[in-house]
Amino acid sequence: MKPNTIKDLSIQIRLSGLSFCILNRSTNTIERLQHMQLEKKATPFELLNQLKTIIESNADFNQEFDSVLCIYQNELSTLVPKSLFDDNHLADYLKFNAKILKTDFIDYDTIFINNTVNVYVPLVNVNNFLFDTYGSFTYKHASTILIESVLQHASKHDDVELYINVGYLHFEMLAAKKNNQLLFYNTFDYNTKEDFIYYILFTIEQLKLNPEIVKINLSGQIDKDDDLFHVLYKYVRFVDFLNPICNFQFQITNPPKAKHNNFILLNSFN
Repeated sequence: MKPNTIKDLSIQIRLSGLSFCILNRSTNTIERLQHMQLEKKATPFELLNQLKTIIESNADFNQEFDSVLCIYQNELSTLVPKSLFDDNHLADYLKFNAKILKTDFIDYDTIFINNTVNVYVPLVNVNNFLFDTYGSFTYKHASTILIESVLQHASKHDDVELYINVGYLHFEMLAAKKNNQLLFYNTFDYNTKEDFIYYILFTIEQLKLNPEIVKINLSGQIDKDDDLFHVLYKYVRFVDFLNPICNFQFQITNPPKAKHNNFILLNSFN
């Protein structure tokens, strides 16, 4: 690394794959963006082996970083109002909407923008490996970054808007409006476009919103030529893409088609 060069590394961990992003803050450029998609959900042990193989075999990851962030993207999370939160009861918060084991390590992020706490399950084996490799690092849940980013965007709008971040066979959905009001957050698994639109329309109905009026902001693995976009646009009139807050340039061989495809990963550097 050149003198006075500041570089950050973000690693996104999900059971269906891994993503890596290196930001050179000195030049405001993304120097590496890599995704590894698995054909089926892996165990934490299998994920760790994949992570080790990629990091140990690539020189880009064997350099000094000013900061390293690990982002856990899974359904094992729940939001608690900060005023009701007690860190002695982490398992109690999670057990009502997630399958957890007695051996699971549970931690939490504080989301200051709306005074909530995000309780979730990180992977201890991955944390241990990253600490052994890079020393001090931080970790947080993907939904923490997503919620913070969405609420910053929603602060500009009076009306309730919906936000959908699409991943491989899963998506997160939020409803928010100004004054940092998060009205709804959930994550859904889907196998077909019919699953995808069913969950969205059901949520719209439960929130008593009108699909002819409500605006949906899309991010993640979805583009205008996708079947998922077409089926959504068939039932909802106002659909648009939500770009990350950042304005980084890409200094890589194959830049992404659109910045919204890596919404959580790119916003993790804010």
